[in-house]
Amino acid sequence: MNETPATDIARLRAALEGARDALVSDGSGAGPLGDVLTRLNGPELAEFMALMDDVKARAAAGQIRVTAEASHRGEFTSARRGEGSVHSWVREHAPSLQQDGAGQVAQLAQDVACSVPGGLWSTAGPGVGAYADPEKPEGIVWARVLTGEVGAKLALKVLREAARLEDMLAPEAVPTVAKAMCDFGVAWGAGEVPKLRHELIARFGREGEFDDVQDRLRSGAYLSSPRIQDGDVTAYELALTPEQAAMLEAAIGPLSQPAPNEVTGERDHRPAGQRRAEALAAVCGRVAGEDAAAQDSPGGADTTVHVNMDFDDLLAHFPDHEDTDTAPDLDRETEGSGCGRVMVSRAQATMLSPAIVRQLACDADILPVVFGSNGEILDVGRAVRLFTKAQRRALWHRDKHCTYPGCDVPAGWAKAHHLVHWVDGGDSDLANAALLCQRHHTHVHDKRFIATVHPPDEHGRCVTWDLTPGSYDRDLPARLNRIHRERAKQRATAEQGAAERARLDTGPPDPWANEPPEDVIEAWIDEWTAEEQDRERLEAQREAQIDDALATMLDEERTLGESRANTG
Repeated sequence: MNETPATDIARLRAALEGARDALVSDGSGAGPLGDVLTRLNGPELAEFMALMDDVKARAAAGQIRVTAEASHRGEFTSARRGEGSVHSWVREHAPSLQQDGAGQVAQLAQDVACSVPGGLWSTAGPGVGAYADPEKPEGIVWARVLTGEVGAKLALKVLREAARLEDMLAPEAVPTVAKAMCDFGVAWGAGEVPKLRHELIARFGREGEFDDVQDRLRSGAYLSSPRIQDGDVTAYELALTPEQAAMLEAAIGPLSQPAPNEVTGERDHRPAGQRRAEALAAVCGRVAGEDAAAQDSPGGADTTVHVNMDFDDLLAHFPDHEDTDTAPDLDRETEGSGCGRVMVSRAQATMLSPAIVRQLACDADILPVVFGSNGEILDVGRAVRLFTKAQRRALWHRDKHCTYPGCDVPAGWAKAHHLVHWVDGGDSDLANAALLCQRHHTHVHDKRFIATVHPPDEHGRCVTWDLTPGSYDRDLPARLNRIHRERAKQRATAEQGAAERARLDTGPPDPWANEPPEDVIEAWIDEWTAEEQDRERLEAQREAQIDDALATMLDEERTLGESRANTG
């Protein structure tokens, strides 16, 4: 009778040694498996793969059971770490687990062993307690560990999640939730199990529990202060509630999709992270623009970006930068730093290159500040909106969307771009303006493109872009000469008018000596009245056209939004 246990042990040892010997291999790959591997066909390869996976899973389950048996007997001390611990015993006798998994096997086995008092341990493990109860998470998990379906890592993850959710779930739903987490973990891995948490609470939680969970999440949402990484990009850490995340994705999701240009054939090579960052910047820029437009003094808007930069640095690298016809008089004797620095925000002292500041100056408020030789502020100028609200409305009506070939970003998301840059002496008028989305605004500045405004063509376009790299620098001298001639002509006309008014206002002491005839005066009055009426009528028509265009644009945006919502 004493031979039967010994025979069973010998048979099990022989079976395990046989399985090991069948899979043994040296460094060259020679061995039983290597000898037949090249002769296996496709279905046989799949068959052997599944068979070895089954052997591996059952062997892993056997290791957990052996460790639990040793722990229950007290083969080593009860310490969790250090000499004589379960963990060190597993690492010593299962060297392959030294790479990963020894701690998880030791923890699960010891938890199982410690859950049962002496004398209540069966051949399958615990005879009583949570691990022996098929209605408790511990019993559900342990039963699937014994079959090899659930490994130690997944078992511990499910048990931790079950303990965390226990007080939030309806009692009768606990077994269902434990089984669901096991099934999900088997299919997708232990790391994915916590992602089920909110869905399980919503479906099986106690009355009002999901609402309480959502409320508690609000205090965990945060956005860190900016952190410059080694003088490179500025990093933020962000955590949002599900509601906040849904709103953010709804805002930036459509804007962050790849946007290949079917007209020019350009592919969108931006990585996903860059597209999402630029989409977020576009949303923030639109909010900032709306906030500034709602203020009577745009420079005082809450969302104004303050940048401090030496004016010589701003105009650097331009052959015509010595022309200060349009430049504020920033009389500063100190040398420039070669960059601009952000002020009055959490991004304090963040450096911006002259090219970036020139791009911002396309559609920004310019606030001249005059410094003394020691850096003290001597005078603060008035914020100047480079394009007025009426001009922006006119651009919306004229361009309708981003003017870059192949781009259809709506006008409300686009910026007013100076075709001849403001810092180069370009005027802020419709003949020198075009709408560009944030992405193409950056692209146009980077590639140094220039465009021409003309009457509507057969497609209704009023702006044509020269996509030759460097076309801006090539055409800039001629454009500046044309601008200077036009300004000189305007000054001459203004001076002539001033001289004419001065001549009419002067005369002999008798103010009535050179009085024009009455019929001439009446003709002047009729002429001035007619001009004033024409001006008022044209102004009213222009405002009506702009309002109609704005209403049409808003209707189109609303229809587009509803269409996307219905499609989603």
